[in-house]
Amino acid sequence: MSRIVFIGAGDVDLTRRVASDLLLEPGLRGGLEIVLHDTDPAVLATVEALVRSLDAEAGSAAAITVCLDRRRALDGADFVVSQVDVGGFQATLRDFEIPHRYGLRQTIGDTIGIGGIFRGLRTIPYFVELGRELAELCPGAWLLNCSDPMAMTGWAVQEATGFDRFVGVCHAVCDTHTYLADLVGRGVDEIGFLSAGLNHQSFVLRFEADGRSLYPELDALLAADPDLARHVRVEMYRRFGYFPTQSSEHAAEYVPWFLPHAEETTRLGVPVEEYLRRVGKSMHHYEETRRALSAGRSLLVRWQHQEPAAAAILAVLTGQEKEVYVNVRNDGLIGNLPAGCCVEVPALVDADGIHPRPVGELPIQLAALNRTFLNVVELTVRAVLDGDRRHVYHAAMLDPNTAATLPLPAIEALCDELIEAHGELLPEAIRG
Repeated sequence: MSRIVFIGAGDVDLTRRVASDLLLEPGLRGGLEIVLHDTDPAVLATVEALVRSLDAEAGSAAAITVCLDRRRALDGADFVVSQVDVGGFQATLRDFEIPHRYGLRQTIGDTIGIGGIFRGLRTIPYFVELGRELAELCPGAWLLNCSDPMAMTGWAVQEATGFDRFVGVCHAVCDTHTYLADLVGRGVDEIGFLSAGLNHQSFVLRFEADGRSLYPELDALLAADPDLARHVRVEMYRRFGYFPTQSSEHAAEYVPWFLPHAEETTRLGVPVEEYLRRVGKSMHHYEETRRALSAGRSLLVRWQHQEPAAAAILAVLTGQEKEVYVNVRNDGLIGNLPAGCCVEVPALVDADGIHPRPVGELPIQLAALNRTFLNVVELTVRAVLDGDRRHVYHAAMLDPNTAATLPLPAIEALCDELIEAHGELLPEAIRG
């Protein structure tokens, strides 16, 4: 049986989607062992009931176990699906409330920006420890990470642990491909796409059908519909020449041109502090799941497009080749980005594993944007791995949105206040 371990299984939305995709695969009936790990026994009980309900409805006959001990859960794993949120809602709330008092606006705060930096400081140590356990207990397993900040954790795990089967998976690229296909009135399978860059800052490099680019059709649609054009990602597309794969609310906080300017956030409809609303919705979904289980309602998800983590697992287990966008160590996959960073590229997944595809060099303006992004990523990684608090300040000072909003003394004061507020959630060397 293939042992698939969910770390942070309490994210019921992700667990439900990935487990549904796996359990609906007829060729794997009776061949799956699903292990659910979380640190909260009550949450784990809910997730166990959820997955058992999905299994019964799908008729998959999977072996399902729960485990509060992470090492025991990982022992002998073939695949590990991770979605963790170190510090939970209270830590996220601090990441928004404290910068808000300084006049620093954020939308999602999970990737770079001041929120992304502090999420990274909390999350990188967790993944470094996890990577070491994987190297010891299941070195042949694939770690399919769905947690943010993906570019930071991927860089840190592979540098600090030597575990080289870290694969970040995110649905932003495939969602963007579907969005663009819908706009031009074609099926996704009719279009040749190639996207690459960094997680949450990739770009559609090729968008074509019938031997020609579809970008002119997109341009005509945007010119004809002012409302359609009034979004951050369209502003980025017009200036940089390639459509971003990340949503406008994400894209707005990785650059200096939008959030510091109230007139721009109003004009482009940027939802400031959007992530807090999403967390509230996630809590609501958890309670809805509990009620649905009590009422015996169906929770099995049958979507046309598989969750990327599930798509990768299924391609390996069934041998049916599939292209999945992954976040992996660069090592020349994108020629004009640093070798050690974690890049987002397409990969061929088959029975032999996950094979990232080199894409050459990015257009120079896109590589420049990515390198600005990577300044924050690298400095946050170095702050944790080197135990150097100074690099927390450096990361914040070089972050585009933070630097465009606050002077240097305020940035340093903000970092000090956040370090104190997060306390033991941060590495001891950072707190000292």
